[in-house]
Amino acid sequence: MQMVKFGIGQLRLVSQRIAAPMEAGAADVVRWMMAVQAQDFNGAVTSVALRFQGGTREAVLAALDAGTIVRSWPMRGTLHFVPAEDLGWMLRTTAARMVATSARRHAELGIDDRLIGAARDIALAEMRDGKPISRNELIALWRKAGLLEVKERGYHLIGHLAMTGVLCFGPVRGGEQQLVLIDSWIPHPRRLEPDEALGELALRYFRSHGPATVKDFGWWTKLRAADVKTAVALARQNLESSWYDGVEYLMDPASPALPGGEAHEASGLFLLPGFDEYLLGYQDRSAALRPEFAQRIVPGGNGVFRPTIIRDGQVTGTWKRAGKGVDRRIEPTSFSRRFTKAELRLIERRFATLR
Repeated sequence: MQMVKFGIGQLRLVSQRIAAPMEAGAADVVRWMMAVQAQDFNGAVTSVALRFQGGTREAVLAALDAGTIVRSWPMRGTLHFVPAEDLGWMLRTTAARMVATSARRHAELGIDDRLIGAARDIALAEMRDGKPISRNELIALWRKAGLLEVKERGYHLIGHLAMTGVLCFGPVRGGEQQLVLIDSWIPHPRRLEPDEALGELALRYFRSHGPATVKDFGWWTKLRAADVKTAVALARQNLESSWYDGVEYLMDPASPALPGGEAHEASGLFLLPGFDEYLLGYQDRSAALRPEFAQRIVPGGNGVFRPTIIRDGQVTGTWKRAGKGVDRRIEPTSFSRRFTKAELRLIERRFATLR
């Protein structure tokens, strides 16, 4: 079928639970999204909070403390929030390519199997019985053992142990997320067969991020081309196929028939943190961001995404915080025309909900 009534961006606002949030809590949001990009921890907490009814940052932090959400490197070598029960099978599906990609950098840093084994043994001994530990504390133990003579080794060792299923980031203590052992922190992991895991990755991605293309999914997961093909083939029977400008998009079958209330919400104005899945979840972002404005989101291509203002499914500007305490305020910037007084009032109201 052809997408005609609603734009791709507006449909994504609904599928991503930004417009008319339908999930009950933080863990429900992350389960629906499958993975939420989270290298900017504070921004990611806000991204999740925006997606459930009455969402607050405190509720997201509580889910992390309860162990229903964890943070790790399940895809693209980038930190994401994922459902705790899904982390294991996701890593078994996606991590091999990430580990292989790291091999050259590990060789440059002198990281070999002996060093990794020593780092693992120290972590297992220190974190046994489910004891959380901060990243700095673990790095200090490795340094004391003489494992970190070369700069950057600590970061890469943590990433490797995370991608190989040893540890992940769990509860928050003193404003910092702690490392925990996966086997003790996640007592009831789901176990999927390889093809079952591929099909579930594709199904949950297209339902929560659709309309999206097969190329978007391949970029999001960084799976091998053959695995992408298998994953989409397995999920396709449970997805809606639509076409726009000669390109196929896959989505939740419910998406094309939006109820009137959701359609109205999707045409509204939203403030999103930087690195939100609304942009970061796709290889091709042109459905929501005009190419001439891309540099305004990532100035100089430095990889740092600015917080965005969305209107009618389109990125129309950026925003930043200014001032502190009672003087805290938002400074919005429009890409083209000036914001109307009504829009500025709405931006202020939206900003008041971002804590």
